[in-house]
Amino acid sequence: MAEVLFYHLTRSPLEATLPELLEKTLARGWRALVRGRRQDHLEWLDERLWVASDDGFLPHGLAGGAHDAAQPVLLTTAADNPNNADLLFLVDGAEATPDELGRFMRACILFDGNDEAALNDARALWKQVVAAGLPAKYWSQESGRWQQKASSG
Repeated sequence: MAEVLFYHLTRSPLEATLPELLEKTLARGWRALVRGRRQDHLEWLDERLWVASDDGFLPHGLAGGAHDAAQPVLLTTAADNPNNADLLFLVDGAEATPDELGRFMRACILFDGNDEAALNDARALWKQVVAAGLPAKYWSQESGRWQQKASSG
């Protein structure tokens, strides 16, 4: 059963937070699928990920290439899982049902705390996840560092 982690971004933008989480994912030997809503934003994020790591390299690729299945981190707008990822990262309001989230070892929902629509969408998804019986944790960085503010299951 997947653990669903909600990350309320208030101090660090997505392009700063996501690489940190992806580096931790890869350090554990896990694969990741990053799902967004817009291809142009994923292409922008792809460029940021190439220079985000301290050692200058965070291995990843954009979906649609010849080697999608081999990518340790794959950025996509699609609902499939071609790289057999252990973790699903939802960014920019990308959607997934609790049933789909449950198919991963862990799912991370990253949402902009300065966007009222994103906050409302995250609250609605939290309710769906809890109703589906999936364990969920809510993380906030309002104090300047990440702190767990709520959990269920």
